[in-house]
Formats: sequence, C-alpha cells, structure tokens
Amino acid sequence: MSTTASPLAGTFNADPVHSNFAFAVRYQGVSLFKGTLDAVEATLTDGKLEGKAQVESISIRTPEQFRAHVLSDDFFAADKHPEITFVSTGFDVAGDNTVEVTGDLTIKGITKPVTAKGTWVAPAPDAFGNTRAHLNLETEIDRTEWEINWNAPLPSGGVALANKVTLTIELALVEQA
Repeated sequence: MSTTASPLAGTFNADPVHSNFAFAVRYQGVSLFKGTLDAVEATLTDGKLEGKAQVESISIRTPEQFRAHVLSDDFFAADKHPEITFVSTGFDVAGDNTVEVTGDLTIKGITKPVTAKGTWVAPAPDAFGNTRAHLNLETEIDRTEWEINWNAPLPSGGVALANKVTLTIELALVEQA
C-alpha cells in the first residue's frame, strides 16, 4: 500500500467502472435530457488532469435512430471526431476539498478553455490494497461554441434544444505504482 505526500502528488488513473462523463441539456423548453459517455480514460499526474471519452460510448435511453442522429454531424460527428478530450492548465484544491480545474476542452476538433468546480476526496487506502481518490467536477458550456448547432423551432416559440449544457465528470482515481 502506498501513501501520497500531497493530495496532488503521484499518478492516478481513472477506474473505468466507476468513472463517467455526463451531460444534461434542456429539451422542448421543459424537460432535462441526460446522457453519459461511459468509455472514459483519465490520468491525474502531480496535479495535471488529462482525460478523454469515446463519443461512441454515449448512453442515451432512446431509439437507435436518435442515437445515430446524436453521433452524426448535427451533433458530435463521431466518425470524424471520435473523442472528447480535456487537458488541465490549473488544478486548485481549497482546504475544504472544493476544487477548481481550468483547462482546454476539445469537442468536434474545436478546443476552448473551460473552468469546472467540484469536490476532491483526497487519496486513502481502499479495501483491495490500493490508494484511491475521487474527483467530481461540473461546468456549463454553450454547445454552439463547439459547432453543435442542431435545433428545431417550437410551435409556441423558442427552440427544441437549449444551447446551455451542464457537463459533470466523475472520476474514481487509483494511484499507480
């Protein structure tokens, strides 16, 4: 069993079973549509977070034709841009284990800076002889900044899909030897 001198020292890899990248967007002006990308890889090395999610791993509880539409050029263009990536430029943990992470988010080949806030659970021994930490982050983005522009007009005015999307990242991190 290893111990970590500082909460951000060492190398931690995301446990793929307990990690995901989720999104939520207002649909039809009233409902909240949610989905996840489950094929997530991430590494936190000495305070630098790098991660990626496979677009094809999107889990949406809808008919296959809708899933195909979300993977198409109208949304993620998964055939041309199979991954969503993030590379941090800053990782700040406050004394109360709140965290702010800044970095570059790439969707559809377009990279933009983002800031996410959340919680950090410092490394501790787990039941299997490993050292684990946990990172939960949330941010809001405007999907049109990444050229995810599809929409449809509503009969009462407005559009079917909001531009504001909430992203939530859950990373169960296991220290590497």
